[in-house]
Amino acid sequence: MASETETGTEHTGVQIAHVEDSPIRQVTRRLVIAAAILLLTILLVWLDRDGYRDNADNDVTLLDAAYYSTVSLSTTGYGDIVPVTDGARLFNFAVITPLRVMFLIVLIGTTLEALTARSREEFRIRRWRSRVRQHVIVCGYGTKGRSAIRSLQANGTPLDQIVVVDPEPRAIDEANSVGLTGIVGDAGRTEVLRRASIERARAVIVAANRDDASVLITLTVRQLNPSVPITTSVREEENANLLRQSGADTVITTSATSGRLLGLSTDAPRVVAVVEDLVTGGQGLDLKQRRVTAGEVGLGPRQLRDIVLSVTRGGRTLRFDDPLIGTLQADDVLVVVKSHPNTGQPSGGAEGRAAAV
Repeated sequence: MASETETGTEHTGVQIAHVEDSPIRQVTRRLVIAAAILLLTILLVWLDRDGYRDNADNDVTLLDAAYYSTVSLSTTGYGDIVPVTDGARLFNFAVITPLRVMFLIVLIGTTLEALTARSREEFRIRRWRSRVRQHVIVCGYGTKGRSAIRSLQANGTPLDQIVVVDPEPRAIDEANSVGLTGIVGDAGRTEVLRRASIERARAVIVAANRDDASVLITLTVRQLNPSVPITTSVREEENANLLRQSGADTVITTSATSGRLLGLSTDAPRVVAVVEDLVTGGQGLDLKQRRVTAGEVGLGPRQLRDIVLSVTRGGRTLRFDDPLIGTLQADDVLVVVKSHPNTGQPSGGAEGRAAAV
């Protein structure tokens, strides 16, 4: 979206998904209706041409009928072609005048709709700005960004709580088509992130196509919101530390992860299948993060119905087999494996772990 509109006023750059027809389609539809009214008027005048007089030659041709219809519907009325018989004048009163009113309504309605459409859009954006909070900002709507959004949906994040930022208008149009709010612009720029209400976001996902862009976006996000969790992807493993130093809380190395899975696929294809199942939300096995419930306090990780992978306590993450865990405490945060509801729940304990693997 351009930074300025045709009227010269600055636009917010926010595009909210909606189902209204595009302005081009609306104008085209009205032009078709106006053309149909004009053609109908020309036909009616031509059929009743004997009731009209042309002051130039007293002969009303098809061209004269088109000319008269045009100036009559537009209320110009030069007076060089006029109805002279009672029938023609009655016909003008009963038929041509209503057609003229319809013609003007169509044209004026197009102008009014064009003027009010922008006002409605700005109202919707202002209302969105006043309500949006605790949302997730996804910087980049490429393959990684779309996959991240699908995972967010699978974990229960509604579409109206996801904001997409991408420099390509086509990408934002695509995001709007599935019900997402989009912002056209470079996520590495302060004003673009402020349009996305970065100060009220609960999380930011950086899914840029280049590592240098990911670093810039991460630095800008961290400057504007020092506490928001940032998850970013990086192509090269050597850039992972740079992303962490820039403020990223979680860094996913796409090339290294893909390479490890490719290497495992030759000797341990079932391991790869399970990993793919775990990272694919909404089916099979799902990874979940949750707090310990009151009924689980005092139990060991292996006694839970869910398969526990890690326990975070006091800011430190412990693996499920770490003896320091002991029994679960009230403030522990667990990462567990659960079956999607459609696939059934695995049994707990060691038997459940064996079945899951």
